[in-house]
Amino acid sequence: MSAARYAAVDLGASSGRVVVGAVGPGELSLTEAHRFANRPVRLPTGLHWDVLDLYAGVLDGLRAAAEAAPVSVGVDGWAVDYGLLDSGGALLGNPHHYRDARTEGVAEAVRDRIGARRLYELTGLQFLPFNTVFQLAAERGAALGAADRLLLVPDLVNHWLTGAVGAELTNASTTGLLDVRTRTWSAELAAAVGLPLGLLPEPHAPGHRLGPLTGPAAEHTGLGAAEVVAVASHDTASAVVGVPATTASFGYLSCGTWSLAGLELPAPVLTDAAREANFTNELGLDGTTRFLRNIAGLWPLQESLRTWAAAGTPADLTALLRAAARAEPFAALLDLDDPVFLPPGDMPARIADYCRRTGQRPPPDRPALVRCVLESLALAHRAALRQAADLAGRDLDVVHLVGGGAHNALLCRLTCDALGLPLVAGPVEATALGNVLVQARADDRLGDLAGMRRLIAETQPLRRYEPEGDAGAWTAAERRVAELREAG
Repeated sequence: MSAARYAAVDLGASSGRVVVGAVGPGELSLTEAHRFANRPVRLPTGLHWDVLDLYAGVLDGLRAAAEAAPVSVGVDGWAVDYGLLDSGGALLGNPHHYRDARTEGVAEAVRDRIGARRLYELTGLQFLPFNTVFQLAAERGAALGAADRLLLVPDLVNHWLTGAVGAELTNASTTGLLDVRTRTWSAELAAAVGLPLGLLPEPHAPGHRLGPLTGPAAEHTGLGAAEVVAVASHDTASAVVGVPATTASFGYLSCGTWSLAGLELPAPVLTDAAREANFTNELGLDGTTRFLRNIAGLWPLQESLRTWAAAGTPADLTALLRAAARAEPFAALLDLDDPVFLPPGDMPARIADYCRRTGQRPPPDRPALVRCVLESLALAHRAALRQAADLAGRDLDVVHLVGGGAHNALLCRLTCDALGLPLVAGPVEATALGNVLVQARADDRLGDLAGMRRLIAETQPLRRYEPEGDAGAWTAAERRVAELREAG
């Protein structure tokens, strides 16, 4: 059987891209066809996504991919943000960005009204202020009243490509509106935020065929009537499909702007202990549950690099990481859950202010700041995975770190040492690989999830780390971060 090709649209918080994946016996490869910027826009109404420009990038990318003659297209992207359509299918304004400040104080009010325990019983979600349910509670103006449909961003792109209306389950499970046990929309939660239940389209599982490209999309891309398949459209769900695990006792870290640290389980964990630990239960491929915690990830480092570049003093990241590896260990540490690190802005100044506020000496130079951020992230990885394993009653024998963070050898080394477990770094392209593999299975090219992962392990470059260093030093550092958190 010769290789078949599939176009994966992967939408991230700072850029989007279209890649073409080739899948055949013992073959799995990716070729990037097009990359485009995803630039948020700050308007008087808040921080928005320029979703029309984003869609134009998708169309241009699919046109660039047409030369490879992909048999289908799949779209994945970030979670929680949505577009509202009127009865004629017109978009009612550009979607808000999840980092917009409109949900400040709203999430707490909704939680108090429903009850924290009841909210978790229904959704199993980590309490995050930007969850869709809280954004809807903060929705102002006439758009919601005029809306006929609510579509999450990947579903919106699929709708424009095909005309199909639906809600892919892995992304729907991040909204705070889906009952995680029944895998259906919760009338109780929709009513709590004044959302007509009819705005939410019928959920469907990854692998569902949405139909061919139609109208302007077929014409502009040159792909004719190529089929669009609903993949695991939450990018983390696709990334977890792309974990090259060969045993069941694994933890994963999908590391980029965010770090998603967790386990793959057969069912959600809805205990009070899981709620109090602020773990989330999101749906995955083939009925699995992604039991995980959101961590700030590489965002503080990315914003620091952006701040330095904007000031006219850009940094060479490769050289900076080499210098950071030689910097003093554990000189300063951060609680990355502190809300001060969430919004965009001058991150180096915020880190310095945080250190002064918590009685620590601010990093004296850029390598020290990078070391501080990466050690703090490694400690957050350690805490989240150990707690996840404890809450789920699981033992871990290996951790897989996928996504852009797998490029960062210093982060991989620090995370491996912090956890005291073997760590396998890669593939960097786990999200795109997961997207492509779900399409290939819908095309009857592949079998079960284990077979997908074996193909990744056999074909993709991976790097294995074994724990080194002083385990006691990491334990002491973990206690320091706990003290910082308790001190507020």
